[in-house]
Amino acid sequence: MSTVVLSLYNGANVPGGGGRFWAYMQFAQGLRRLGCQVYWLEQLRPSSDSAEEAQLCVSVRERMQRFGLDGTTLLYAADPRSVDGVRFLGCTESRARAVLRRADLLLNFHYAIDRRLLGWARRTALVDLDPGLLQQWMATGQLAVARHDRYFTTGETVGTPEARFPSCGLSWKHIRPPVCLDLWPVAYTPDAESFTTLSRWSSASWLKVKENGHTTLLDNTKRAAFLEYVELPRQVARPLELALHLLDRDPAGQARRKRAEQDAADRAHLESHGWRVRDSGEVAACPDSLRSYVQTSRGEFSCAKPSSVEFRNGWVSARSVCYLASGKPIVVQDTGPSSYLPNGEGIFRFSSLAQAAAAFAAIESDYRRHCDAARALAETHFDARRVLEAALNGALGRASSPNGDA
Repeated sequence: MSTVVLSLYNGANVPGGGGRFWAYMQFAQGLRRLGCQVYWLEQLRPSSDSAEEAQLCVSVRERMQRFGLDGTTLLYAADPRSVDGVRFLGCTESRARAVLRRADLLLNFHYAIDRRLLGWARRTALVDLDPGLLQQWMATGQLAVARHDRYFTTGETVGTPEARFPSCGLSWKHIRPPVCLDLWPVAYTPDAESFTTLSRWSSASWLKVKENGHTTLLDNTKRAAFLEYVELPRQVARPLELALHLLDRDPAGQARRKRAEQDAADRAHLESHGWRVRDSGEVAACPDSLRSYVQTSRGEFSCAKPSSVEFRNGWVSARSVCYLASGKPIVVQDTGPSSYLPNGEGIFRFSSLAQAAAAFAAIESDYRRHCDAARALAETHFDARRVLEAALNGALGRASSPNGDA
């Protein structure tokens, strides 16, 4: 039995447990289903309030316990006063060091992990969940990533001639976003009305792109992406619903006024064009409620960040894979060529308003067929057991199964 430590950032410590938590948990549960002993290593935000910090640790551990990870959670905060740059919470440094030293693999999702902490592990593999962006950050010096033994990416074009970004001289192994099929069973709901998605809305995210010899800044937010398709609800028969992280209704009054005013204007703009808008905190108050939201939807409609479209990174969202596993057809923005994903059977990839509208018409013409095709795609291409068996074998230098990409 292999021992694997998952090194995470902004997973369990995010209030409610959003989509990134589920993306991480698919890896954790998939590896457990392969017989691995899994540890959850996560950096929390340091707090000057010891009581608040203690409560956060309790909350994280309670959530982990529900997923069978009780006693395997290693939480820490950055602490420049410490010899190793970190301070462990609720466990001793000696225990964490011992776990890392005996583990077969540290699977690292935290790009900026402290190098000293990374050095405790015998074997390391970086997992790229932001294809194109990560390589751009590395190439421009915006992010200094420590050396790893293996490099995995969820972007299909990373390191290939189709990519519009550098490989940084690294050998990238391709893996697909895994989904535990038993945790996301088929939920056929023919009377469901809305195509939905969950998303952050706006943040300070800008991307430098070169065009005709000139460098310009690209607004790299979901806000920019969705507003390009603001007219879509008027062209489709089914309601489109966005569950967004907006600050206009912040009950604690902590939101910055300018951002809150912008979010309020955006909400009104979306609703005036026929969008249904909900607060993501309502539908993702916990992992179970997020899963319920996905499984009671008719399907998913989602745009990609402009960087994914600009870079042609061949990316598919871990959240979209959960819709597929639930038997929900998805309509998602085209992010580049794929060697395995179809277009028009369970998944529709669009590059224009007309293509998106046509996708909904096709789904409604034979809804059950596209629901069945969605689940079949998840079973064929994203089954966590097969995806992670190949990744684990690749990371540990073992022979991979015929169906594995890594």
